[in-house]
Amino acid sequence: KAVVSTQSTGDYESGDFERTLKGHTDAVNDIAFESSGKTLASCSSDLTIRLWDFVGFECMKTLHGHDHTVSSVSFGPSGDFLVSASRDKSIKVWEVSTGYCTKTLQGHREWVRQAVVSPDGKLIASGSNDHSIRVWEIATKECTLELREHDHVVECVAWAQDNCTSHINECVQQENPRAVKSEGPFLISGSRDKTIKVFDVSTGFCIISLIGHDNWVRQAIFHPSGKFIVSCADDKTLRVWDYKNRRCTKTINAHEHFVTCLDFHRNAPFVITGSVDQQCKVWECR
Repeated sequence: KAVVSTQSTGDYESGDFERTLKGHTDAVNDIAFESSGKTLASCSSDLTIRLWDFVGFECMKTLHGHDHTVSSVSFGPSGDFLVSASRDKSIKVWEVSTGYCTKTLQGHREWVRQAVVSPDGKLIASGSNDHSIRVWEIATKECTLELREHDHVVECVAWAQDNCTSHINECVQQENPRAVKSEGPFLISGSRDKTIKVFDVSTGFCIISLIGHDNWVRQAIFHPSGKFIVSCADDKTLRVWDYKNRRCTKTINAHEHFVTCLDFHRNAPFVITGSVDQQCKVWECR
């Protein structure tokens, strides 16, 4: 019933090197696939976003518009638009078919570290060096919520998938039996204050706070089952959290250096971590 994470072979399938996509002229800071897997987006400190055809491995478009490092990219659920976050303090919405910037969202006072699109494609959540998380309505460009529960830079934000809702409500009602069930949406964040927090966007309340990492939290996401949170940090660990009981159930000394990113394989029970030690590792996570 619990999540068990064990290191697998360190490569996925054969692990053979496949392809180099060349074009950026500075550090690549984030990458994202759209849902079909046919288009890959990358963003860079060269101020651009590139869209790559993942069938022919060609760069289809280069998107210009940010005035500083582009730190994150995220596709909308249908793949027709893309959202980027930048050190220029802005968030931009791009039309994939044309490469045009259709909206610019401004309000953060410092570098925007990450911006992610909600599963229904209507909202954007962003985290910033200004210690805040903002929620934006894409249609109106309005910031509808500002969350200021963190005491340091917000490194990462992610939306909870639908199957998290019942588990999050159980967690809340365990602490407060009178709490009314919420449909969310819910948002998770990780910060340089070493904490992970879960927010109910419908109320603006922080409903879960997880403490345990010994250094900056770089990534925190919900396990595909919806029952657990998995996180990585500059303390070199990968951690699994039973958030219903607000406890860390597994700590893995994952890398020799800061663990900067993680993600789940979409169709297989693997979680992949990346580190400053220049390695990606594949872990079995059931």
